[in-house]
Amino acid sequence: MSRRTIELLLLENVESLGIIGDVVKVRTGYARNYLLPMGMAEPPSQERIDALGAERDIALATVAAKRTAREELVARMEEVELTLVRSCNDRGGLYGSVTQRDISDGLAQVGYDGVDIRSVRLPSSIRRIGTYEVPIQFETDLRVDITVTVEPDQPLEEREEMEFDDEGELIEKPAKKPHQPEPAAEAASTEQAPTEVVATPEA
Repeated sequence: MSRRTIELLLLENVESLGIIGDVVKVRTGYARNYLLPMGMAEPPSQERIDALGAERDIALATVAAKRTAREELVARMEEVELTLVRSCNDRGGLYGSVTQRDISDGLAQVGYDGVDIRSVRLPSSIRRIGTYEVPIQFETDLRVDITVTVEPDQPLEEREEMEFDDEGELIEKPAKKPHQPEPAAEAASTEQAPTEVVATPEA
């Protein structure tokens, strides 16, 4: 019976698994299909562990610095309100949607760099104008909730409803023709058809 897990020495940092020099237990399939073929790990030996010691120290320092930066970022983002402006119909439905990338990019534009897409824990894309609470989570204990407000690009009451076809393309509506006034009545004195005169025989 084959083993379900195997011990490997990481030769580089692997997200959610470990850093260079770590000895980790992983599923056999993951090891054979990914880590070993990609040269990211190998069977552990004390000689190799010792050889990776200096690189491991550098990796530990990098991880610690990243952790400190994220702690500071989470503290700064307390009570953050991010406003995004989008096109929508007269009922508030967005013509596109607001995604994790939109929120990540929006935060970067207002000075909160370092929030990657995976850290934006948006359950599903936002498809209507409104206000939403969105969790930002880096690690299990590094989390903050921000407020995302999606506003229309122009007041709903001033917006004509748009229609889209099955392919999502805007249906162009024909422009309304200006009202044409009725032609003026023809002058009876000059343009009226002549009146037929019928002679009546004398008695």
